[in-house]
Amino acid sequence: MGLCTLSHTFNRCYPVAEFERKYKRLGLIGKGGRGSVYAGLRLEDSLPVAIKYINMRRAQIRLSEVDSVPLEVALMQKAGGEPNAVGVFAAVTLLDWYLMDQDLVIVMERPPASMNLVAYMSCRGGRLEEDVARILMKQMVDAAIDLHSKGIFHQDLKCENTLVEMGSQEPRIRIIDFGCTFAFAPPEWFSSRKYRPSPTTVWQLGTILYRMLHRCHFDTRRFTRGLIKFNKDISQECLNFLHLCLEEDSSRRATLEDLRVHSWLL
Repeated sequence: MGLCTLSHTFNRCYPVAEFERKYKRLGLIGKGGRGSVYAGLRLEDSLPVAIKYINMRRAQIRLSEVDSVPLEVALMQKAGGEPNAVGVFAAVTLLDWYLMDQDLVIVMERPPASMNLVAYMSCRGGRLEEDVARILMKQMVDAAIDLHSKGIFHQDLKCENTLVEMGSQEPRIRIIDFGCTFAFAPPEWFSSRKYRPSPTTVWQLGTILYRMLHRCHFDTRRFTRGLIKFNKDISQECLNFLHLCLEEDSSRRATLEDLRVHSWLL
């Protein structure tokens, strides 16, 4: 059985033993429609890693237009830097990737003491205090601006694709899953099947903030029908921030730079 890898600097084929020499796979930590994610270790230095298996028969693997590598790989390389940039950016760093049998295998850093935002909220009673939500949203806005400056449209920003790292004094946001699915679409997608990167990202940030502050999920179509209400305990500044993100008219929706300088985040 063979295993092929196209990495940052080379294009060669290795036996499966080469992967097993570099990494040790541990227990399952996540599973979805596109594949499974396992905890693991890089054997040379015991660095915690996450190993993602995407079944290429079930998933539609899109290729980068520049170098014809899987798009998720290309986006991760741009977003999280080279393998020596572990922990530097909000986006997790890609360490390696392989084509193994029918799977695309992605090895990435696994931030220590971290959980996804859904689990983090669950540990804190189902929703976050506004001060905590402000800390995380400020980081989310900065991360989105960094991604856009690199030409990256994540497309699927949501709580499940956001890790909260708790190894320092303040919780730290880390962005995962650049598979380019599309969960929380903005209103313009439903009305015209068209959307633009920046307004869509702002809308998705609004859906994340809504979820952080409420014990219920957000749904775009229910929101446009007036069926989703806001928590009365939210401050006026926070409510204004939410309304700017969740403006139904994309031409009037705030920009990422508008959000960065909004008084609620300062």
